[in-house]
Amino acid sequence: MRAWQRLRRRVLTPDISQTKCDVRGFHVKDEATRDRLETVGASFLAGFGEAAEARVVGDVVAPLERLAPTWRGFAYEGAAMGLAIRDALPGRGGRVTEFLTGPGDPHVYMAYVGVGWAMARLPRFLWPRLSAPDPLLRWLVLDGYGFHQAYFRTASYIEGRYREATFPWPGDDPGGYAVRAIDQGVGRASWFVVGADPDRLARLFAGFPERRRADLWAGTGLAATYAGGADKAELERLRELSGAYHGELAQGSAFAAGARVRAGLVVPHNEVATRVLCGLSTEEASAVTDEARVKVAPANGLPAYEVWRQRIKNVLVSA
Repeated sequence: MRAWQRLRRRVLTPDISQTKCDVRGFHVKDEATRDRLETVGASFLAGFGEAAEARVVGDVVAPLERLAPTWRGFAYEGAAMGLAIRDALPGRGGRVTEFLTGPGDPHVYMAYVGVGWAMARLPRFLWPRLSAPDPLLRWLVLDGYGFHQAYFRTASYIEGRYREATFPWPGDDPGGYAVRAIDQGVGRASWFVVGADPDRLARLFAGFPERRRADLWAGTGLAATYAGGADKAELERLRELSGAYHGELAQGSAFAAGARVRAGLVVPHNEVATRVLCGLSTEEASAVTDEARVKVAPANGLPAYEVWRQRIKNVLVSA
């Protein structure tokens, strides 16, 4: 049995070389930032590998909890992807549901994003086997899908500005919000593509249609805060360059704060980022996301998730 588990891990887990900046063709600002962004990828794959090998869902916990707080959330994200892939394959499912109601609950935001990575790797006929039960947070699945596509299909999604005209998941999306949620993931991946360089990022986004930029900047705010890679001066430059999209940048930063605080993984660069981008401590920015979520509901043809985001933005812009 143990040999079979190790074999499953080797077969399912992507090669770590695929997370290297040189392999991906991403900009390298400096060696310290390269190391940080590549460690994010390595941590993600570590979590995926544990999920691929695990006999039961609970087996992933001990190895993930041994990781430093800076990287642990990425490992939980990878674990959710691994469990989702296994759920979609022939045999029993339910691993992601068990994960979300158990050890993955503190990392629920990252877990939903991880399911989106699985979506990007699976044929569409298997998507119904993916678990995303929360009608509010399920949009994070598409954020994860967008990140994956921009990260691994950079020539198309970043350089070519590719965007689906419509998207088939979820089925109950009469307003076509799915492509916007995907763009939020594209914006998050863009932070990795430009090597956490604010000026390169601003030039990149200027080449996208204006209607897409708000969601792209929001994704960058999340990545710059959660993953890091920029010092205080660079974050101040990022805020300056965001211009009219500062509210979206701040909203994404607050989302990252919420994910870090919920999981108990706040580290110094999170505090620097939320102070610069939100004007608040990480705890305070997280509280804004929690308060904005109370009694949130669809409105004006927008899903509750977007109403939630707009509430957060409005609080931060007026602060």
